[in-house]
Amino acid sequence: MAFFSSFVALATIPLLLLAATFSIPAYAGSIDQNFEITWGDGRAKILNNGELLTLSLDKASGSGFRSKNEYLFGKIDMQLKLVQGNSAGTVTAYYLSSQGSTWDELDIEFLGNLSGDPYILHTNVFTQGKGNREQQFYLWFDPTADFHTYSILWNPQQIIFSVDHTPIRIFKNLESKGVPFPKNQPMRIYSSLWNADDWATRGGLVKTDWSQAPFTASYRNFHADACVSSSGQSSCNSNSRSQDSWFGQELDSASEGKIRQVQEKYMIYNYCTDSKRFPQGFPPECSNTQQN
Repeated sequence: MAFFSSFVALATIPLLLLAATFSIPAYAGSIDQNFEITWGDGRAKILNNGELLTLSLDKASGSGFRSKNEYLFGKIDMQLKLVQGNSAGTVTAYYLSSQGSTWDELDIEFLGNLSGDPYILHTNVFTQGKGNREQQFYLWFDPTADFHTYSILWNPQQIIFSVDHTPIRIFKNLESKGVPFPKNQPMRIYSSLWNADDWATRGGLVKTDWSQAPFTASYRNFHADACVSSSGQSSCNSNSRSQDSWFGQELDSASEGKIRQVQEKYMIYNYCTDSKRFPQGFPPECSNTQQN
C-alpha cells in the first residue's frame, strides 16, 4: 500500500532512548508469569507454553487481562498484532492505570478500520482523574500483518510513547506550570478488546460487522525495565536511580525534533490545536512546544 511505503525515510529513525546498563529490575519472560486474564469468559487465551496471549471479541463479549505487578515508573514494551480484516467498531486498548477517583492513566488504543484503511493509534494521558489530552496518529505499516513493538517510557521527567522504537509523543513534567504529572500512584498494565462502534470508527458512523467475528488481537514478548511497587514500597532504590539509566533519561533537542517530524507526517489529531474544544484557551501544557 502506498500509504505504508511513504514512511521509508522515517522508518530508520533509531530508538532515541539510552540503552545503558543499570540496576533497576528488569522483568521479562512468559506472558503467564506477568499477566492474568481478568474477563471474557474464555475469550482470552494464553498459548504456546505461556509465550502468547490472544484476546477475542464477539457480539456477546470482549475480553481483557492485566499485569500481576504494579509499577511506579518504567519502560514497558509489548509486541501486538492487531485485528485483521474489517475491524471497524472495535478497539484494542493497551494502557497503564492506577485506581480510585483521581487515577492516573497512560493510554494506547487502536481504533478499528474498514479493510484497507490505516489503523488509528489513539493516545491519552490522565492525571488525577483528568484526561482530555488526546493525540492520534496513522500507523505507517499494516499492524495486522505482523507483530510490532509498542512502548511507554514513564519516568519523573517525562512520558514517551514509541512504536517500533520510534518515539511519537512526549508528555513532559510541567508541574512548575501547574500541570499535574503522574508520579505517586503505582499503575498496572491493562489490555482489552471491546466493541466501541458508537465512536471508534469515523466517529461512530461505521458500525461493527458481526459477521466478521470473532475478532482477535495477539500479544507476545513483554519486557519491562521498571520499578515494581508492592505495599507502598518500590523495588528501586536510590543507587539504581542513576542518570545513565532510563529513570533519569531526558531527550535532547535533536531527539525532540525527530518526534516532531513523525508528528508532522502522521499525526491526525492534537488536542493542543483544537480551538473549538478549548474556546477559553488551550491547557497550560500546550504552550510548551515539546508537548504539541
